[in-house]
Amino acid sequence: MPDRISFAFALLLLAGLLIPPPAPVSGQVTTEEYAERRSALATAIGDGLVLAVGNAAPPQDYIPFHQNSLFRYLTGFTEPDAALVMVIEGGETTEVLFVNPRDPGRETWEGLRMGPERSEAETGLPGRSVTDLTAVMDSLLLHHSELRLVGPYQPGAPVMNDVTQRVDALIDQHDDVRVRPINQQVNALRAMKSEGERELLRRTVAITVEAHRQAALRLAPGRNEFEIQAAIEATFRRYGSERPAFASIVGSGPNSTVLHYNANNRFMEDGDVVVIDIGASLGGYAADVTRTYPVNGRFTPEQRDIYQLVRDAQAAAEAIVAPGVGMLRMNAEASRVLAEGLAELGLIESPEAVFEVAPGQFAPQLRLFYMHGLGHGIGLDVHDPAPEPLEPGAAFSIEPGLYVRPNLLDEVIEDTPANRRMIEAIRPAFERYRGIGVRIEDDYLLTEEGLEWLSPAPREIEELEALLATPHADEDRNEEWIEWYRQHLAGN
Repeated sequence: MPDRISFAFALLLLAGLLIPPPAPVSGQVTTEEYAERRSALATAIGDGLVLAVGNAAPPQDYIPFHQNSLFRYLTGFTEPDAALVMVIEGGETTEVLFVNPRDPGRETWEGLRMGPERSEAETGLPGRSVTDLTAVMDSLLLHHSELRLVGPYQPGAPVMNDVTQRVDALIDQHDDVRVRPINQQVNALRAMKSEGERELLRRTVAITVEAHRQAALRLAPGRNEFEIQAAIEATFRRYGSERPAFASIVGSGPNSTVLHYNANNRFMEDGDVVVIDIGASLGGYAADVTRTYPVNGRFTPEQRDIYQLVRDAQAAAEAIVAPGVGMLRMNAEASRVLAEGLAELGLIESPEAVFEVAPGQFAPQLRLFYMHGLGHGIGLDVHDPAPEPLEPGAAFSIEPGLYVRPNLLDEVIEDTPANRRMIEAIRPAFERYRGIGVRIEDDYLLTEEGLEWLSPAPREIEELEALLATPHADEDRNEEWIEWYRQHLAGN
């Protein structure tokens, strides 16, 4: 278990003495590992015909392309319009990767393609032009009664690959063939992280932790959320991240109570907290780290109450992480801490109290302030598969939160006699804490040696306030432009 960082150690961290820049990437997934993944899939599903489809090229070549995680997991291939065909018979597997052929004219606009020959050298998979795919599949479907699909396919909906058009159209001529998605079987393999994957996760989380530090050093009343987002995403690119793993969240004041807020265009005010929920993507692997900061550098007593309660809930969940413990049990432990704390603050009537979701339907009052799950797997997707219960090889986050939405009592809750009585009881506390949102999220690996805390950014109250008390980063700031934007917002 990660020990709580001492205040003296935190000061060393904040001084930059113990936070070197993220090192170059040393982790990688080898061609041998990709082959082992496909072999494991073949063993899991048995004899048959498999078609895995990559994502289509964007409609314009200047829009960034991202491969879907299922296809990338099996092949490591990151160019568009690709497909993998596997024929499994008697324990032997024949595999072919279909890719775009070389086309120097188009490559002038879109960049060099690997083509079949180079893709074979890079992936270890025999390569063919994707223009051959339809004919090959037509031939194979004459001899198979079932087509097992990997990728974003739903019956009657187009597959996200413009060379295959629709799987439906492909099998129209083979109406005796049954189509069976096997994404679930691939996701079961993805749940356990290899050594190469673990190292990539360590690196992408390290970049994200550094981005949090850069963000914190720029917080101040009067700054805009987008200024903080810019510092975050510049840090991602500076250390080699290809992109944010998801839309960066920089939510201040009332925006701190919106779970997936990402407009990031509000001017922060003195007395606000700001929730910063961010993740870099490196080698396709996603981080997801959240911190909540006081914009002026000091938490108010009310903000401290909510923050400490969320941190205590996170610590309670951390304390029981072990092989065989599931996320549901961890969430129950965190929820117990949150419910007891909210009752002490007067925001709910008791740890067991309920409210009326609809006439005759009830839910815990805790859900008024904590309405999401405790955490999720991380990997090629920011919400990646994870084993349940946890086992060594699992990578996951723990992210409790509390959100005192300003409109909760007047607009959100169903108007019933029971709810009116509850509102009357909790309104004094609600007015005290109105508009405060706090989320704390960290990333972890459960290894054979125990729990590894991947994201040791400051998170205790005294550590955060010490960080925010350090001199702010020097930077050029176009005050004329910022004032124009302030007036622009006021006019809209």
